[in-house]
Amino acid sequence: MIMISTASLAQLKEPEIVKIEAEDAAKFQRQFADIKWTGQGFNYNRLDRIPAIEIRAHLQSTFGDPTQTIEDIVKTGKYRDGKAIQFEYWFIVDGEIPMMILDLDGPFNDGLVYVGASRYIDQMPQVKRTLTRIVTEAEPKEYTDYFYSPDRNQWYKVSYSNGKYSKEEIKKPSHINF
Repeated sequence: MIMISTASLAQLKEPEIVKIEAEDAAKFQRQFADIKWTGQGFNYNRLDRIPAIEIRAHLQSTFGDPTQTIEDIVKTGKYRDGKAIQFEYWFIVDGEIPMMILDLDGPFNDGLVYVGASRYIDQMPQVKRTLTRIVTEAEPKEYTDYFYSPDRNQWYKVSYSNGKYSKEEIKKPSHINF
């Protein structure tokens, strides 16, 4: 006789990862205002060895535009150097688990930063495995982002276009005011 607990079955099932659209960001923030966020459980894997500039193109293909970019943060009037991201994707996993993927150092490093609700830390390894599979299987899609590096005191235009990745030093874009 083979017995499998419901916890074991839950680990065999692939998690459903649903991106939060920009227009639903405020609702997400209210719903998860009391969450204790952690990066624990998101075990290092092959996704962490891929340049962030390339992961962004695969995320564009898989999930579309980010939930939030530096431009969005500036528009809210809440920008400060500690919020100098290139992009963030926010998700709800299996209808109840909040998760975010952030690019804190723009196009300069491999991998991204992953955070989720601490009470679901045991589920994060499977979530990251699933995310890694679906993102790396997707063909890259064109995008253009802006990034400000406080450490370098420099703006960048970051993109994937015509099969080429680029990060170009630029002056502060005129449409970004802070």
